[in-house]
Amino acid sequence: MLKPFRPDHVLVFSVFVVASSGLAYELVSAALASYLLGDSVLQFSTVIGCYLFAMGVGSHLSRFVRDADLLRVFIEVELLIALVGGLSATLLFVLFGAQGLPFRTLLYALVFCVGALVGSEIPLVMRLLDARKAETRLALGDMLSRVLTFDYLGALIVSLLFPLLLAPWLGMARTALLFGLLNAGVALYTLHAFRAELPAWRRLLWRALFVIGVLAAGMAGSGALTGWSERRLYGDDIVHAQSTPYQRIVLTRWRDDLRLYLNGELQFSSRDEYRYHEALVHPALQSAAAVRSVLVLGGGDGLAVREALKHATVERITVVDLDAAVTTLFAHQPELVELNAGALADARVQVINADAGQWLEHNTQRFDVILIDLPDPTNFALGKLYSVPFYRLLARRLSETGLVAIQATSPYYAPHAYWCVEASLRDAGFATWPYHVYVPSFGEWGFLLAARSAGAFAPPLRYDVATRYLNAATTAEMFRFPPDMPRPVVDANHLDSQALVRYYERDWRNTVR
Repeated sequence: MLKPFRPDHVLVFSVFVVASSGLAYELVSAALASYLLGDSVLQFSTVIGCYLFAMGVGSHLSRFVRDADLLRVFIEVELLIALVGGLSATLLFVLFGAQGLPFRTLLYALVFCVGALVGSEIPLVMRLLDARKAETRLALGDMLSRVLTFDYLGALIVSLLFPLLLAPWLGMARTALLFGLLNAGVALYTLHAFRAELPAWRRLLWRALFVIGVLAAGMAGSGALTGWSERRLYGDDIVHAQSTPYQRIVLTRWRDDLRLYLNGELQFSSRDEYRYHEALVHPALQSAAAVRSVLVLGGGDGLAVREALKHATVERITVVDLDAAVTTLFAHQPELVELNAGALADARVQVINADAGQWLEHNTQRFDVILIDLPDPTNFALGKLYSVPFYRLLARRLSETGLVAIQATSPYYAPHAYWCVEASLRDAGFATWPYHVYVPSFGEWGFLLAARSAGAFAPPLRYDVATRYLNAATTAEMFRFPPDMPRPVVDANHLDSQALVRYYERDWRNTVR
């Protein structure tokens, strides 16, 4: 039979679990909101703000618990947190996949509920310890010191484990369920340690066992539930889904159409990706003089690399993509290897998994063509890779006669964002040539060519490689903008303001696609 620790040990250890699980639920909710809604800075800020406010409310409400009920209420709060917090991520996945539900309202209601419960825990523990100070012989200062030490220690451990281990390996749903089980375990062990003081301990025991059973079932079935939710969200069969420290990767298939989504944003459709990648790659490589070295920033799917390898003069291609999970997937998954023609395994290709900005800062090589195939600037972390300082750094890695080609979101759906990228390039000292192409899965999509001198580019009249979409006529059309895609007045994107992210969010929010 288990022997309970001293009462103060049981209660102080519970603070460690309380702090760990509380921060875990907060991080899971914020990360899921950024995955599902985009704009990670906004989602993290609002979720954390709501959570901290709710903790204050919970702390205030705990003062109304009678001293005689402290132990029972503490156990019941732990069980409630275990149930609500543990199931929170699974619920959010399911609710997001459901049609017509006000997801943001439900998100913040759930965050507030968990925050209020977590906020009440520490005051309850402090009052329990204070009521037992004669037994524990702890002065108020010692008691407070122990509680805060375990509180901060638990928060530190989870803040390190979440991005490095929990999110990539367990995923959001199972991480929340794991901490729910820890909360339920604390409730169960506290019940065991203090059952002599609890007249209704059997009823609490059955509640604890019920909660543990629900969470264990959730742990076993969370994959199926989140898979069902994502199938409803994306509409097609999901052939691969993976959470990494950087993003949620989902690959779907409908008949012969493979689609890649990162954090819910479509990256390509196999039916028409050739239009996008031909437009990104070939105008630059056909026009630049003696292209031997190519740098690809982003492009971990290998599709831009596939097009660049068609040019016989290319001797070396360096791919810098942040997420090793993406490059590994597209280097080994048979259908994807077939799609990119095994480009990432070509002897001329070197794949480096690193932040593009940091890699450029520490690398001294120069390239004849630089292709930038990064995700849209949906948040400030991505926005810095479209900024004036980044483009100035880029210029130092480009040969005198070299060209840069950049995907730059849609000049039709997001005109302020598109022309902000162009203004940022000009502010960094580049000459620019804006162009666009119609990609059925995206709509009208925009690119920019840039060079260190104004006379370095003219639209190609022919291509020396096989293309499915590009020829002299389609190329000439790409560099003409119709009247319904005018150039608005915009600011360049500097790091201190990140105007691009605000333009992007506003443009797409106001667009009905």
